[in-house]
Amino acid sequence: MAGPYHAIVVGGGHNGLVAGAYLAKAGARTVVLEARPKVGGAVDTSAPFPNHPEIKVSTYSYVMSLLPAFIIEELELGRHGYDVTPFGPYYQAFPDGRSITIYGDDANKTYESIAQFSTKDAEALPAYEAWLHGVTEVVGPLLHHVPPNVGSRTVGDLLSQLKAAWSMRHLGARGVADATRLFTMSLSELLDRWFESEQMKTIMMVDGLIGQWSGPDEPGTAYVLLHHAIGGVGGGESHTVNWGFPRGGMGSVADSIRAAAASFGCEIRTEARVQRILTERGRAVGVALDSGEELRAPIVVSCIHPKIAFLQLLDRSELPEDFVFDIESWKTRSGVVKINVAMSELPDFIADPGTKQQDHHTGSVELCLSREYAERAFQDAHLEHKAATRPFVDGAIPTTIDTELAPDGVHVFSMFSQWVPHEWSQEPHREELEAYADRAIDLYTELAPNFRDAVIDRQVIGPYDMEQELGLIGGNIFHGELTVDQLFHMRPSPGFADYRTPIRGLYHGSSATHAGGGVNGLPGWQAYRAARADRRRPKRLARGSRSSGTE
Repeated sequence: MAGPYHAIVVGGGHNGLVAGAYLAKAGARTVVLEARPKVGGAVDTSAPFPNHPEIKVSTYSYVMSLLPAFIIEELELGRHGYDVTPFGPYYQAFPDGRSITIYGDDANKTYESIAQFSTKDAEALPAYEAWLHGVTEVVGPLLHHVPPNVGSRTVGDLLSQLKAAWSMRHLGARGVADATRLFTMSLSELLDRWFESEQMKTIMMVDGLIGQWSGPDEPGTAYVLLHHAIGGVGGGESHTVNWGFPRGGMGSVADSIRAAAASFGCEIRTEARVQRILTERGRAVGVALDSGEELRAPIVVSCIHPKIAFLQLLDRSELPEDFVFDIESWKTRSGVVKINVAMSELPDFIADPGTKQQDHHTGSVELCLSREYAERAFQDAHLEHKAATRPFVDGAIPTTIDTELAPDGVHVFSMFSQWVPHEWSQEPHREELEAYADRAIDLYTELAPNFRDAVIDRQVIGPYDMEQELGLIGGNIFHGELTVDQLFHMRPSPGFADYRTPIRGLYHGSSATHAGGGVNGLPGWQAYRAARADRRRPKRLARGSRSSGTE
């Protein structure tokens, strides 16, 4: 039996590393346990092409925006290699030979591009950006706050509910209505309120679809647009184009957090799979590893998927029945396929010819020709239970900015694509996935005729791979769908959205908690704060009856 530790973190993804770093910085003897041979989880850089080991890709996640400045500063990530460069514009080429380009730093170029399709839309964009900025200014800070225990009648919880309501006071009646729309409307309905051209609506909807098990016509999809608009890289004014590429790929982000944690004295162990979380009389006391080793600590932080943490590593009899029901019912579907493509040259688009690097190569290079195109891609997977005939792709070419990933002249095209049936998380479906990837490449080739011939090699990662390799149940990149019924005080269960669990001393810091979704580290930070607050209290009550609000 190893120890004594003050804290054990289960899972070495970015949230686990953030939790471990903060715990160690606070003076706790901390160990982070990761089942895989390396830390980072989906925040990973790899060399997946056996015949071309010199080419590296961001394996799963692929861009940065949501990591808060205070985490970067407090963990001194810049000193440990964190370096993100804002990327270029959003770009969509169309089969008719035209294209639309949305810049984050050049309003005049953006106006000219949009005005090809609608002068009204070009004039509406600044007002839309201002409106979105106004909502994110109020709603955004809520991601840094612990959700109140809505419905509880205890004095402390009632005060928390009042505090949350008070924080929204600046919205006013009109602002509350706007926020309500973002949480309840479909992307299609929201964008119909602002724009008239199909091309403009199409380019503006992309951020609301990424990672979702829903098409643009689904109520509630507008929130994901807001979620992605809250971040920012480079200090630009745009809340649409606000992403960046990390130097060295996404794995460099995980490496910087790992190095920061180690600098504070955190021990990090890989190939250390946790078999179960140890409890005694309703309190977490440590973990047992697959190897048979047991580690003891009064604080255990789980940063892995809740279905694994609560349904596999604990005995269900130790948890309240309603909590178990909520975790069993937790929606974690996905139709995401990540395709990493190595290319001998940049795409030569009919709409914007040339293989020499241009602005449109440096940002998001989309494959979404209309709202109907996106909705059809989802319904292929959802209703017809087949891979999309014409996949939706959020594309990016990080090598246009980060030259560390590939030799000169070689480029990496990252395709975050959707949708395949969510049931594909249960089986590999290799042949179908390869055919799906072929279709995505063929569709880009219709817009840029040199595309297919420029492909050197490719890697295709489906939902099954993500679940088996990373523990992303269903292949869902957010550890749970970002739908209204799984947000804020409902994430992951009513009464337990404060990063605590029914087991005393066991904290939850995965992306399935409030603020989770994207590489932001907030769940890990909040789990640390909850543990720190509890250690400062002389005694805490059991949490088993928390959801009743009668304690």
